[in-house]
This record gives sequence, structure tokens and C-alpha cells, in this order.
Amino acid sequence: MAYETAVAVLVGIGAGGMIGYVMYRSRERALLAESRAREREKADELRRETDGVRSRMEAETRDEAARLRTELERAAGERQRRLDEAEERVREREATVNRQLDRFAIQETELRTRSEAVDQLRVDLGREKAEALRLVQERKLELERIGQVSAEDARQQLLRQVEQDTARDAAELSRHILDNARNGAEEQARRILSIALQRYAGRHTFETSTATVALPGDDMKGRIIGRDGRNIRAFEAATGVTVLVDDTPNAVVLSGFDPVRREAARLAMERLVIDGRIHPARIEEVVAGVNEEMETFILKTGEEAVYKASLPPMNPEVVRVLGRLHFRHSFSQNVLQHSLEVAHLCGLMASELGDDPVMARRAGLLHDIGKAMSHELEGPHAIVGGDFLRRNGEGAAIVNAVASHHEEVPHENIFGILVAAADAISASRPGSRSESMTTYLQRLHNLEQIALEYPGVERAFAVQAGRELRVVVRPEQVDDQESLKMAREIARRVEDQMQYPGQIRITVIRETRCVEFAK
Repeated sequence: MAYETAVAVLVGIGAGGMIGYVMYRSRERALLAESRAREREKADELRRETDGVRSRMEAETRDEAARLRTELERAAGERQRRLDEAEERVREREATVNRQLDRFAIQETELRTRSEAVDQLRVDLGREKAEALRLVQERKLELERIGQVSAEDARQQLLRQVEQDTARDAAELSRHILDNARNGAEEQARRILSIALQRYAGRHTFETSTATVALPGDDMKGRIIGRDGRNIRAFEAATGVTVLVDDTPNAVVLSGFDPVRREAARLAMERLVIDGRIHPARIEEVVAGVNEEMETFILKTGEEAVYKASLPPMNPEVVRVLGRLHFRHSFSQNVLQHSLEVAHLCGLMASELGDDPVMARRAGLLHDIGKAMSHELEGPHAIVGGDFLRRNGEGAAIVNAVASHHEEVPHENIFGILVAAADAISASRPGSRSESMTTYLQRLHNLEQIALEYPGVERAFAVQAGRELRVVVRPEQVDDQESLKMAREIARRVEDQMQYPGQIRITVIRETRCVEFAK
């Protein structure tokens, strides 16, 4: 019984082990199958992802290839267009060269024909010259036989006689001309040129027509120019001057010959730089305000000039134009200050002569008012000024004094003569026109050097602040006719080689002293 029980237990244990083994193997196979299924799913997913990546890469490759093909086609088209243009230019140049070659060929043919004609003329002239020389020689021999004088002696006698007669006639003619026109033509020419330049309001030289405006930094230049240059164009249109923006650090240059416009433009530019708001609307606003202030300043300046001249009030239009002279300069001399000086001088001279000093001062103050007129009014500034004063109610005496102070019209009263004298005094007095000491000393030195270069000159002195050159010559080397000729030649060299205001008088001094002692 126990045996059977033991067997049964063993059989049970064996059966349980078999069942456990079978279950373990079944579970292992199930896990293996599940693992293989997961691997298959991962493989499928990886295959799908690979296929997606391959598809995207193929699409991107096709797009990139299409883009590259388009760019290559565009570049090829552009290259072909440039080649076509280059070929067209080459064809045009070839056509131009061919035309020039044809023209050169025609010109060469014409030149060859002309050269042949010139050669023929040269041959004909040679024959005629030989014939003329033969005839001259025959005539010379005939004259020598008749006059019993050789040709060379006759020639020398004739030349000496002609030289003496010519020198005497030239000296007399020069003395006559210099006596009639001495010291006048040079000053008249300079006056006309200076007045024409003062009244002309167009483009002129840089030194006399510019104003410089300082800037806080070079970045301000870009703001002045503006986008696509709109600010600078608006400023030039509003002011009538040209704005020059160059490499000068922290500065711009305003160029324009009209001094009133240039001053208004300078003030407007300074205000815009300080304000910082620079655009077309602001530019027009600032320029309009400055123009109004300039008109007020001009009127006030004219009124102050009338007050300083001790004159009663004048027509506002005359006062306004008079105030514009404040911005005019003649040889660095302010024209308004010059007019005031002339007015006072006229008043003093009129008082000395017992005439009306108030009328004289009025004529002197207004004598250069024509210089403030635009170049659109043609005529000398004295005539233009007289016509302007006549239209604005000035009396006939003042009008004639202004119009006649440069003798363009006859004098009808003493005031025109007084104005002319005071005008010359004011312009020629020492210090009226600026000149540096170095330039002044160099001018005196150059004057003396020009005279000392002539043979027979003993000494030379520049006197009267360089307005006269006195040349002392040796009487045994230079005669009277040579002295006159030397003075004329020195004057010409001074005119050609030197720059100076007004005129310079050349005086050649020849003195012979005979000394004997009575014993």
C-alpha cells in the first residue's frame, strides 16, 4: 500500500513536471512569437519611415534639380543677352571704324591733291622769286651806277633817317596820347568790371560767392541731403542758392552770388542744424521765416543809415533798397559804409562851399543805390540808380547827382561833382580797401624791381603807398626820348605782371647837373 502510494506520488510528480515543462515551453513559444511579431511591426514601421524619407528626399532632389535647371537656364539666357549686346556693340564700332576709315581715305585723297597743288605753287613761286631777285639785282646795279652810292650805304642811311623820324613821331604821339588819357583808362576799366560783377546775380567765382556753415558732426550731412536728396533739393529751391556737400569735415558750403539770398540761406541752414528737424516742409517754413526777418533787417539797416546821415525819413522802397547795400562789397569795402562816408564828405564839402549840406548828404548816401539792383536792369549803376530814384519820388537835383557822379550824363548842379569827388576820396583813402602787409610790401618790392631791370636806371622808389613809381636814370645813358619810352614800357609791364587797386603813376626823372667853380 505504501509502495503504491509512493508510486502514485512519483507518478503525480512526474506528471506535474511534464505538465509544467509543457506549460513552460508553451509560454516560451508564446513569448517568442510575440517578440517576433513586435520585431516584424518595428521592421514594417522602419520600412515605412524609410520609404517616407526616400520619397521626401526624392521630391526635394527633384525640386532642387528643377531650381538649379531654372537658374542655369536664366544664367545662360543672361549670358547670351550680354553676348548679343557685346556683338551689337562690336558691330556698331566696326561700322564706326569703317566710316572713319572711309572719311580718312577721302581726306587723304584731298590732302594728296592739295599737297600736289602746293608743290606746284611752290615751284611757281620759286621761279617767280628767282625772277624777282634778278630784277631787283638789276635795278640795284642800275641805281648804284646812277647814284654813285652802294646799296648797303643807301640802306643804312635810309634806316637811320626812318628810325630817327619814327622815334621822334612816336615820342610826340605818345606824349600827346598820355597827356589826354593819363591815369584814366585803367581806373575806368576796373570800375566797369567791378560794378558789373557786383550787380550780376548769377553763378560766379567760389571765393566771392560762398558761405560756410559749421556742423556738429559729419552725420548731419546725410540729414541735410535727405533720402534720395529731397532735403537738399527743397533747400536749394526755397533759397535759390547751391548747397555743396564735400569732404570738408563738419561743414557745408552755400554758393550763390546774390548776397542777400546767401545770407538768408546761411541763417536758415544754421537754424535747421540747431533744430535737428530737417525735412521739406520744415525747410520751407524756416526759409520763409528767415526771409521775413531779412526783409525787416534790411529795412531797419536802411533806416539806420538814413539816421546816421542826419537826413529826414525817405520813401520806404528807397530805404529798403538802400539797406540791401549792407550785403554788397567793392574791393572788400562795404558799399553801405562807403555810401555813408561819401554822404558825410559831401556834406562837409558843401558846407565849405556855402551850399546845402543836407542835399549833398542825401545825394552822397544814395549815389551807389544802383549797385543793389538786379542784373536784369541793364545800364551803368549810376543811370539805373537815378531812374529808380526818379520813379520813387526823389527830386531832380538828387536824381541828376546820382546819375552823373561817374559822368555818364552831364552835371546839372554841384551835387554830382561833390559826389564824384567824395566817391574818389572814400575809395582811395588809406585803409579803405583791405590788403595784407605781406602783399603790400611785396607789391612795392616788385614795382622797384621792374624799374631796376632797365639799363641806365640808377635808382627806383615806390612812393605814396605804392601808387607812384619814381625812376631816376643816368642822363649820360638815357636821353629824353628814351625816358618817355622807358616810362611807357614800365607802365605796360606793371599792367601785365602785377595786381593792384586803382592806378600807379610812373615817373621817370632825368636830371643833368653842370657844376663849375669860378676862381
